[in-house]
Amino acid sequence: MRAFRIAYDGRPFHGFQRQPSVPTVEDAIFDALRALDVYEGETPPEYSAAGRTDAGVSALAQTVAFRAPEWLVPRAFNAELPESIRAWAWSDVPADFHATHDAEWREYRYVLFAPDLDDDRAREALDVLRGEHDFWNLTPDDERTVRRLRGDLSRDGPYLVVTLRSAGFARELVRRIVSLIRAVGSGAAQPSKVERVLGPNRIEGPEGVPPAPAYPLFLRSVSYDVAFEAGGDTETTSSAFRAVAVENRTRFRVADAIATGIETAIDGSR
Repeated sequence: MRAFRIAYDGRPFHGFQRQPSVPTVEDAIFDALRALDVYEGETPPEYSAAGRTDAGVSALAQTVAFRAPEWLVPRAFNAELPESIRAWAWSDVPADFHATHDAEWREYRYVLFAPDLDDDRAREALDVLRGEHDFWNLTPDDERTVRRLRGDLSRDGPYLVVTLRSAGFARELVRRIVSLIRAVGSGAAQPSKVERVLGPNRIEGPEGVPPAPAYPLFLRSVSYDVAFEAGGDTETTSSAFRAVAVENRTRFRVADAIATGIETAIDGSR
């Protein structure tokens, strides 16, 4: 058995888990392995993955494991993967290793553009959310909604970086927590709403908590009792994501210039 750390830009994909008729990260992984003649059939032998990410969510350390030939290292894997998906580390793991069940904890990070948010109010909201709670009002799931949550906030210029860690996350939980923190930090909701959300009564409609957008979220780490070795293709992998960063900065400059031009024209016509 071999486990791989997989990084990906989630924007082109309809989530991690494969689905009929739409591109997913898992589909691309399976296509690459079939092209490399690693396996035939529906899935790689004894395949497992650390977890599912929603459409648009990215990852630094998604982890997949399966029975692989000795020659399959990140450089060989990447030869058939699209540039938006890169294998960058690997580990030989025990035969009974399972990427889902053997994970000790998972860590997500959300980069929230929030230049005017009150950081103290946001931290107070997160303080209440830490610990073990039934998060049933913050997920569409009906089962396994009790989770033990750790987390912290840090300010990076106009961005508030929200880091959350747990053994497992219910669907949309991270994005709804971010949405709740933003509402409290902006003053759109009172701090008491956090306690109500964690309470025994269902909160729906306008009083509910919608998920924050997916694209600023990424799966930062998944912890196992195994050591991963960075592959020989890490510089190429890093360069691929640096190129994405440059593209996005350039798109920002263009969009900002257009917005500024419109605002200038409006001011000049008054």
